[in-house]
Amino acid sequence: MTEPIILASTSEIRSKMLRNAGVEHSVTPARIDEDLIKRALEAEDSPPRDIADTLAEMKARKVAEKGLGGLVLGCDQVLSFKGVVLSKPETPQEAREQLVALRGEPHQLLSAAVIYEDLKPVWRHVGVARLAMRDFSDAYLDEYIDRNWDSIRWSVGGYKIEEEGIRLFRMVQGDTFTIQGMPLLELLSYLTLRGTLPT
Repeated sequence: MTEPIILASTSEIRSKMLRNAGVEHSVTPARIDEDLIKRALEAEDSPPRDIADTLAEMKARKVAEKGLGGLVLGCDQVLSFKGVVLSKPETPQEAREQLVALRGEPHQLLSAAVIYEDLKPVWRHVGVARLAMRDFSDAYLDEYIDRNWDSIRWSVGGYKIEEEGIRLFRMVQGDTFTIQGMPLLELLSYLTLRGTLPT
C-alpha cells in the first residue's frame, strides 16, 4: 500500500469490512452534529441520496482538516421510506414504531462514501439497496426487539440483516456491503485503480 487510509468513523462494522478485505487503515472519528446537518438538509427538501452524500463528505472533510495526510474516508448511511429519512431509534418503542411503519412495505438504504485527499474530495459513491419487509406479527416484532435491542439500537430502521433482522424481510436487492453501510466493492475498485491497493 502506497498511502495511509484513515476511516473517519466510529463504526466497527465499517472498520471490520475494510480489515476483512485486507485494507490497512487507521480510525479517527469525525465529530460532527449529524442530526443538526440532517435536519437542515431536510428543511431544504434535499433528497435522501444528497443527505447521505453530504454527511459522508462532512465526516471526511472534518478529519482531513486535522492534516494527518493520506486518504480520508467518510461514510454515512440513510434509510429512505416514502421519501422520508429515518434515523437510528433511540428507544425500543421508537424501534417498534419504525418497524411497524416499514412492515409489508419497500424502502431503500443509501450508503455513501467520500474520499478526501489534500483537503479536497477526490472520489465519491452512493450505493443503493432496495428492501421490502414481510407482514410479520406484532408478537414476533415485540420478541425480536426484546432479543435484539442492544444490537439494533445502532442501526437505522431497527434491524441488521446479518443477524436475526433478515427474518423481517421478503425481498432484498443490493449487495451486503451497501446494506451494512459502505459501498465496499466500488471503494476497492477505486483504490486499486489509483494504485493504493495492488492489482
